[in-house]
Amino acid sequence: MKILTTILLGFIFSAVQAQLPKADIITTPKGNVTIQPVFHASLVLEFNNVAIYVDPINGEDTYKDLKKPGLVLITHIHGDHFDMKTLNGLDLSNATLVVPQSVADKMPAEWKNKIVVLHNGGSTVQHGIPITAIAMYNMPGDSTVHHPKGKGNGYVLNLGGKRFYISGDTEATPEMRSLKDIDVAFVCMNLPYTMDVEEAASGVLAFKPKIVYPYHYRTPTGFSDVAKFKSLVNAGNPSIDVRQRNWYPGVK
Repeated sequence: MKILTTILLGFIFSAVQAQLPKADIITTPKGNVTIQPVFHASLVLEFNNVAIYVDPINGEDTYKDLKKPGLVLITHIHGDHFDMKTLNGLDLSNATLVVPQSVADKMPAEWKNKIVVLHNGGSTVQHGIPITAIAMYNMPGDSTVHHPKGKGNGYVLNLGGKRFYISGDTEATPEMRSLKDIDVAFVCMNLPYTMDVEEAASGVLAFKPKIVYPYHYRTPTGFSDVAKFKSLVNAGNPSIDVRQRNWYPGVK
């Protein structure tokens, strides 16, 4: 695990501070959801005056112009998703952290009252937002893989009646393929840690989100071909809106 984390930190944290990409707006029956891509697997959703930070990394300055978090979701313990230095630099005074047990075990004891632990399949409601933890893992899911089953969470959030899926680090597992009624999805694709674009497209075509953002697509040698991902998805289902955004500002 230490070796994997070191490798991830080596090629992910080489970023420089750069202007964040333009935010997207998703309309819901109960108000707008703002989607702010940040970096790699990091994003910030804002709904009903609550800022939801997902896997915040890359230093506190990356978030200096964003609303302070009311909710923080962390998928798993790898350093490109869980970074205590970044978390310590954020204003978490009014934040709730939803995390798997493996992450909770590495957090300070004084944060205990802020932490909600979800296991795969578990649900909670925080700040009026229903959240369900979805299993994220490499198949076959045992201890030989980068992401064993049960150690991390993807998440489905209900924001204003629309369902948002955040994959975390996973392959196109049965749990992903069987998702229903997903309006917006964020799907990873970077071998050797998650899956290739073909498998990611296959998973997306199985659960049919209305909108999908390819994210977490940097590999140790470059970037996954997100244009190919879009082509594969739209060849199978032209109605899926594949939105390519720059998740690596300042990285070449």
